[in-house]
Amino acid sequence: MFAAIPFPDISPEIFSISLFGFSFALRWYALGYIVGIVIGWWVAIQAIKRLPLWRDDTPALTRDQIEDLLTWVIIGVIAGGRFGYVLFYGDGQFSDDPLSIFRIWDGGMSFHGGFIGVCVAVIISARRYGAALGDVANILALTATPAIFLVRIANFINAELWGRATDLPWGVKFPSMCVDPARQLCATVGDWFYYGDEPARHPSQLYEAGLEGLLVGSIIMYLAFKRGWLKRQWSLVAVFLMGYGLSRFMVEFVRQPDAQFTSVDNPIGWAYDFGTWGLTQGQALSIPMILGGLIVIILTRRKA
Repeated sequence: MFAAIPFPDISPEIFSISLFGFSFALRWYALGYIVGIVIGWWVAIQAIKRLPLWRDDTPALTRDQIEDLLTWVIIGVIAGGRFGYVLFYGDGQFSDDPLSIFRIWDGGMSFHGGFIGVCVAVIISARRYGAALGDVANILALTATPAIFLVRIANFINAELWGRATDLPWGVKFPSMCVDPARQLCATVGDWFYYGDEPARHPSQLYEAGLEGLLVGSIIMYLAFKRGWLKRQWSLVAVFLMGYGLSRFMVEFVRQPDAQFTSVDNPIGWAYDFGTWGLTQGQALSIPMILGGLIVIILTRRKA
């Protein structure tokens, strides 16, 4: 049995209260979204205060418009994230039970679905404000990574979206992974499934927090505030698309796929099996982001 770092004793609930027979809890997952969005709003406000960062010293949006945009982004994240999860990871759930998309309390959010929802919010907002779509999209790219970082940390606290089994010294032994059948199916080490004594696993949530959140966010912040990339429409969007897509694609090699993609015949969890190799669902959804980012970078460089 491999060595493992003990999982930290942190409850997914920060606190809970009971009122009139109902229990209400504030979870780290929800707090990650809330604090991340607030930080993103603060970053956007700092950007529009610095007039030299923008073409002709004129910010793309006003403070009031950014606050209005925030409302649309929240709607896009929730609606798109939930719809994306049911569509991409629901294993036919949407066609069998279309109303399942509205059962948010059942859990399940997809980043790629939330991303599509945010794209719709950006398009609607840009048309309402009469602003250039590429400038509004740049603002969202600038502000997105704090929430990604915090939500990935919350995934770790929740002991969900864990990685494959590993013998590396920083492997983590997550609690009760094979006891609850509603959770992800356990990964394999060699040809063995671990159902009783769990092996150490990659803390893939922390890998994603570091790559998708900290690394991509730091690069975007530097380009926006130090290199003047807010003057170039779509430039930060391209960096975000490529940065997130590549990060997610790489982490998928050590991340345990959802249970519906894993079986005894498919222990690796390929969603698309091409014989000698395959792609997980996360990798398949990340490829369009990588290609889209590359195309946008080429187009924006030519225009510049």
